[in-house]
Amino acid sequence: MRRETPGGGIEADMNPAIPKELFDLDGVTWLLHCAEGPTPVAVAEAARRYMDLEVQPWRRKMGPDVIDILNNARAQAATLVSSPALAAAADDITLSQSTSSGLTLVAQAYPFKPSDEVLAPLGEFPSNIWPWKALADHGVTFREVPLWDGHRAGRDALDSTPPTADARPEERIAAAITPATRIVAASWVRFQDGLMLDLGLLGRLCAERGVDLVVDGIQGAGTHVPDLSHAAAFATGGHKGLLAQSGQGFLWTAPEFRTRLSPIGSWLSVEEGGNFARPMTDHERGWLATGQRLEQGGYNILGSLVLGGSLAVLNGAGTANIERHVRALQTPLVDGLMRAAAVKGPFATDAGRAELVRLRDLVAAGRTGPILSIHHHGRGPEFLESLVGALRAHRAYVSTREGYMRIALHAYNDTDDANVILDALS
Repeated sequence: MRRETPGGGIEADMNPAIPKELFDLDGVTWLLHCAEGPTPVAVAEAARRYMDLEVQPWRRKMGPDVIDILNNARAQAATLVSSPALAAAADDITLSQSTSSGLTLVAQAYPFKPSDEVLAPLGEFPSNIWPWKALADHGVTFREVPLWDGHRAGRDALDSTPPTADARPEERIAAAITPATRIVAASWVRFQDGLMLDLGLLGRLCAERGVDLVVDGIQGAGTHVPDLSHAAAFATGGHKGLLAQSGQGFLWTAPEFRTRLSPIGSWLSVEEGGNFARPMTDHERGWLATGQRLEQGGYNILGSLVLGGSLAVLNGAGTANIERHVRALQTPLVDGLMRAAAVKGPFATDAGRAELVRLRDLVAAGRTGPILSIHHHGRGPEFLESLVGALRAHRAYVSTREGYMRIALHAYNDTDDANVILDALS
């Protein structure tokens, strides 16, 4: 529908890639899956039913109520990270608690030696910093590289210039690799500025230099298709774009890379670890070669049920279709903000219009994942919070991080949601 906004709203009707009826959004415009995604109602109901088995555990059957749930979660995860460049297998999946736990598994299992180095982009989310900094006692160093001119982080984050469409972050990372570098640890989609890295290109540049690429994938998983053809590992939690719950995610590892990782040492990371027909005190077993090699004991069955169910919804829609849908919403949304800024509103200044041009160019260059990150362009956090307040007054939910306001679009968002944003910010 058309809205009475300066410069006009978005007239084209873009239906959700996943029907809104599958969710209980209660009239809210949810633009915050970059913090927490809504779980489909049917998946939540299945979780409630499963809890009945916890109340009466004698009703639970090991096959359908445990093993099948775990296997489904692994299979759905493999489908989600598959692409034309790489067909992932369920055996490549490790069920892990979160992005942090997946990256920690890799950090602790990797065959580092003293004086080895981990290289990361400047300004990574802490999930992709502390697992590597924790290796300092073993003589492993952690180093960061800026991704564009004027890029700053930490206490200087608000003084950073934002990324532009002509940024070449993959080449900057590759140029910073030294003979000591063993791993490049990078976010696919950056949590604050929303910049999306080209994983295929970065993975190839790392592989050419004998370096393993380990990816924090949580901000792109579920809305975009990753190219893991040259990557070593990809970790994500389930509670954001995967529309599951906090406390259950997964880790994908390439088979050759996985053979170089030490097993986690749990009782379920060995051959027939869960076979109670075999004496559990029989320790003459080999380590598994699959992703289960890195799984810890005591599975989160409920979390795996929710993860598998939500991934099935995403896979049913097709992540490539979701990616096209998100892009189809982003372009007219930014165009609408630019039309409004020519008349009035919070961006009707030279700096404001320049910021929207920057954002438009990033979208056109394919450098945004699901997050449109609007920089404060010298107006400070107070300006961003005023935008958040204007959106909240329209029951639209966004967030701010380190000098940016984040508008995160997913499969369930549609033209009406985009027009709510235009109403609020025009």
